[in-house]
Amino acid sequence: MIKILLVEDDKSIVSNLTQFLTAEGYEVKSASGQTKALNLLENERFDLVLLDISLSEGNGFAVCKAIKSNYNIPVIFLTASGDEYSTVTGFELGADDYIAKPFRPRELASRIRNILRLTGGTETVINLGKITVDTVKGAASKNGKDLYLSALEYRLLLFFLNNRGRILSRPQLLEAIWDVAGEFVNDNTLTVYIKRLREKIEDDPQNPNIIKTVRGLGYKVEL
Repeated sequence: MIKILLVEDDKSIVSNLTQFLTAEGYEVKSASGQTKALNLLENERFDLVLLDISLSEGNGFAVCKAIKSNYNIPVIFLTASGDEYSTVTGFELGADDYIAKPFRPRELASRIRNILRLTGGTETVINLGKITVDTVKGAASKNGKDLYLSALEYRLLLFFLNNRGRILSRPQLLEAIWDVAGEFVNDNTLTVYIKRLREKIEDDPQNPNIIKTVRGLGYKVEL
């Protein structure tokens, strides 16, 4: 699984982005300041860093400089500082991309996939029976044929795959597919998307073998 370090001191942004990126198939760790971020980088392997400029301790420019001096890891600046000076400084320090807040989460996901492709990030392919999901390309297929999943269907499938063997309640699923851009997903919508997803991935949607209902508790993927 591709591992992302999110360096951001706004707790609500950390919470929302972690939920969104986890649902997109990434493993996410976060740090609110420069020291913790550099400690994590020293002790763990990361495939990409999302980095704010204004931190609770230190600043993003210093973190980027340290990353580019010591590690071969792509960096995307994720900040409200959209002025020309900040943008130029970030790129001069070696940043691979720059996205200003507020941003659309799906745009961020696309930027991440693009940077991973350009920098040779390891492709992560998840297999589940006849189903294959490429989390770098953001594509899902069955028996080699594209499933043409919508963004919410794709996010829901990834959440199931990342939690195989666990019973997932409806509140957990609603939280996983909630869009940090503010798109509201209610219980009825969840029912519709699970039905649509089953129709695309199951051989017999009326008797599902992949996404199984656990009566009174939620759903479970066991394969």
